[in-house]
Amino acid sequence: MILTKLRNIGIAAHIDAGKTTVTERMLFFTGVTRKMGEVHDGQATMDFMKQEQERGITIASAAISTKWKDSNINIIDTPGHVDFTVEVERSLRVIDGMVALFCAVGGVEPQSETVWNQADRYRVPRIAFINKMDRTGAEFYEVVKQMNEYLDANAMPFQLPIGSEEDFVGVIDVLRQKAYIFDDYERKEMDIPEEYRARSLEARNALVERIAEFDDEIMQLYLDDQEIPYETLKRVARRATHKLFITPVFTGAAYKNKGVQLLLDAIVDFLPSPIDVGAVIGTDIYDPEKSHTRTPSVSDPFSALAFKLIHDPFVGQQTFIRIFSGTLKSGMQIFNSTKGKAERAGRILKIHAKDREELSEAGPGDIVALIGMKLTKTGDTLCDMDNKLLLENIHIPPTVIELTIQPESRKEQSKLGEALAKLSNEDPSFNVRFDDETEETIVSGMGELHLEIIIDRLKHEFGVSVVVGEPSVAFRETITTEVESNYKHSKQTGGKGQFAHTVMRLEPNEGNDYEFVDMIKGGAIPGEFISSVNKGVKKAMLKGPLAGFPVVDVKVVLHDGGFHPVDSSDMAFQTCSAICFKNGFMKGTPVLLEPVMKIEINTPDDFIGNVVGDLNKRRGKIESMRRFRKGAQKLNGLVPLMEMFGYATALRNITSGRANYSMEFFQYMALPKATQEEVLKKLAEKKKDK
Repeated sequence: MILTKLRNIGIAAHIDAGKTTVTERMLFFTGVTRKMGEVHDGQATMDFMKQEQERGITIASAAISTKWKDSNINIIDTPGHVDFTVEVERSLRVIDGMVALFCAVGGVEPQSETVWNQADRYRVPRIAFINKMDRTGAEFYEVVKQMNEYLDANAMPFQLPIGSEEDFVGVIDVLRQKAYIFDDYERKEMDIPEEYRARSLEARNALVERIAEFDDEIMQLYLDDQEIPYETLKRVARRATHKLFITPVFTGAAYKNKGVQLLLDAIVDFLPSPIDVGAVIGTDIYDPEKSHTRTPSVSDPFSALAFKLIHDPFVGQQTFIRIFSGTLKSGMQIFNSTKGKAERAGRILKIHAKDREELSEAGPGDIVALIGMKLTKTGDTLCDMDNKLLLENIHIPPTVIELTIQPESRKEQSKLGEALAKLSNEDPSFNVRFDDETEETIVSGMGELHLEIIIDRLKHEFGVSVVVGEPSVAFRETITTEVESNYKHSKQTGGKGQFAHTVMRLEPNEGNDYEFVDMIKGGAIPGEFISSVNKGVKKAMLKGPLAGFPVVDVKVVLHDGGFHPVDSSDMAFQTCSAICFKNGFMKGTPVLLEPVMKIEINTPDDFIGNVVGDLNKRRGKIESMRRFRKGAQKLNGLVPLMEMFGYATALRNITSGRANYSMEFFQYMALPKATQEEVLKKLAEKKKDK
């Protein structure tokens, strides 16, 4: 396979922008499928999970390979629902380019912004496709304006629509100055209709002027008022797209088969190949200050990143990897540098949604699934045994909601444990813990829908029916004042005793999670026990002293202590530091932190007063309002998640069903004192009842 002819792309957007429909059309036009599957009838190729087909939404990012003209395209279709944002995150980490989809009616929506920011984090080049131009209320130019205003996208129309709403019939290629009219599966090239000529010429001049900024030759031709060849413009526009200087904008109506072939052309023309993206840089596993470079070449040592795990009932666990350099052969021994252990790659599969093709080897740029991996998890680096490095991991957002579950019958307890272990392996944004005090299994995730899908999968995939408690907010604990803690652990039980002494300072560390600083001087605590102290503190942080929630944003400075040459041990220092930390924590004016969500509400003007009043009652805060369309507004604000259970019904009632909303996690913030006391009281009562 020629690497310059390979495109690894993701398709990402807000829910309901039409990502899966666009992908289905791509598969049809590239010959992978003979019949187009539809999301609404549960027949979409990419939505092959039962839960996806029932709800008409994409949950797990599915990888599929196809060909267009002389290029190979690996497409990753990702979810738009905020509860599955980690799926987008891990896909963006391994793709080379992205198609950002926008609904011509909805424009830039909250999850569009989230996806855009995620793509910025990994510096993924992207093109935009404004979909659903045939819908009532479609406004192409308004969406381009919103992209520039809210996303700072440098959006430049490479196509203009011919007509809109029910009159949408085709598009104008701005650079070529040609029109394309769509009739069912056919597209017909023609001259630009008279009434669109002035606008399309103006758009071309603006585009050429922008492209000229990135190339001296084009700038000279432009200033001399000479004709600039299309291929020259395309080459420079491609380069500017790769450097994120511009975002080319295309348009169409995927459901009506309009504009998808031209979008495939744009993917090949403007999105990068692995060669364009170039080398990845990893750190040395022994010296984090030292870096190693891997180019997308078979002559470089093997390096890859595991970005997804799926439990397949037919072949067992599939570990999806993106290969950045070198060659991977079936049965080859490789090194997992995240875990520091060797692994053997079993079978190598190329995935076509639910179909598989077995390969004997895979090379740079390939996205494949491995069978038989024992240790590898999402975000792990795999590399050559003799050339070790560590690649950048995948950002996993914190969980915000939790609920208690238990099997319907006692005898299914171990079956439930195995199923939950597999699900948390697959999905790093899903956590499981067992509360010894209440003897409950507590699962936590990104939202109500996320956990609903997990419960559904337990029943249908793993055959475990569970009794589910009420969903509750996943709080966190932290301190607000600096405090000193001194604890001596001394236990004598016939034979060898236990002795450890730690003196530590606990400091608030807002927004930086946990930090451990070793300031021991003169060997007060031997070097081999420093990591034991860190381990003990980390263990104590899993279940905070205030109410049993995980502790975050604390800096621990270990600056003194003592040991015994015989009775000191790893376990003694772990126990000592855990108690020392807990004692100090309770003196540091501890507070509960609650997840606060970004909310966007689309509401007709008539109901703004009702919506704002209701949000105020929920401790919400409106930050901005903007015109959504004629007679309707978008309200943006922040609101605590604990006040939002059942909000969908409340919003329906106060707006006669005419408003809708979406939420995504913003950050953890301290609970007001009175609310905290109320929460702690309820938790204490719940434990007493148990």
